This record gives sequence, structure tokens and C-alpha cells, in this order.
Amino acid sequence: MFDLTLQTQPETQKTGLPASFLTVLADQDLPFALTTACHAPAALMSGQAHPKVLERFATLAEAMQGAIVHAENVTPEDAPRILAILDREGRLVLAGATCDGGVAWCHPVSDAAEARAVVSEASQTRAQAMRAAEWHAHGLARRLRHHADVLDARLVDPLWRVFASRALQIAA
Repeated sequence: MFDLTLQTQPETQKTGLPASFLTVLADQDLPFALTTACHAPAALMSGQAHPKVLERFATLAEAMQGAIVHAENVTPEDAPRILAILDREGRLVLAGATCDGGVAWCHPVSDAAEARAVVSEASQTRAQAMRAAEWHAHGLARRLRHHADVLDARLVDPLWRVFASRALQIAA
């Protein structure tokens, strides 16, 4: 879900970010992109869904703060969203779920064995979601798919795992 390369331009929007953040939004060379999954049905069915870039930032700390500001603007009626911070190569740096006007950051897996276990659990959860949808339990299916997305959000690129874990420790 988050390992696709970035091929979209950031959207222009009123962000509510301080002016210092707004001056860097237009710069495509900034290393961190705050993204969310594309939910356009046509893109999803065609397999061409790429993450939607919300904003770009110079530092991981600014990107984390930008995610929090974005989460504050998510209304309770909106479905829970996964926000992901990608580096300029499209690698997952950190991800979290919007929750009550904030972001519940997902702790990165620590090694390949844990990553395999997370992938297996996410796959099983998606299979359960498909069965729930077949039984017309759409609310349960939606919650199971979101849980699988949260598990996938832990699959931080190996290059960033230690750094992201440390950033979460500092932010706590």
C-alpha cells in the first residue's frame, strides 16, 4: 500500500500551517511527503492507485507536525485514514492512523522476521474482511480492512526503521 513510487503532485489547499511551512510546500525537492491512500474507485480497480501527496516537508519532525495538523481537520464522520510519510524515493518512513484529531503513529517493525509476521497477519485480516463483506457485514469488513492497513503501516522501509523508532521515542 505504501511502497508505490510518488507520481502525483501535491494538492493546493488551505492548510492552517504556519507561514514557515507554507513557503516550502511548492518545493518538489523537499525530502518528506505526507500522503494518504488514493480511494478513487477507477484507480483502485485499474491497479493504478498511487498515494495522494498532501504536502511536502524539509524534515521528519515537520512532516509529523503536518500530519497532526491535517488530522485535526479530519471530521469524525470521515472514515479513519492512514497518513504516511514517504521519503523522496517513495520509501515508507512512518505512518499512523488519524484518531480524534490526532495521529496514532504505528511503531515500525524491528526486523525482517517481524515484518513477515505482520504481512501474514495483515493478509489473514484482509481475508476475514472479504468474508465479512460476503456476509453483508460491511461495518465489520471496513474495520478489518482498516486494521490490516494499520498493520501494513508498520512496514517501514529497513533504511528508516531505527530512525523512525527513535523519532517516536522523542515525540512521546
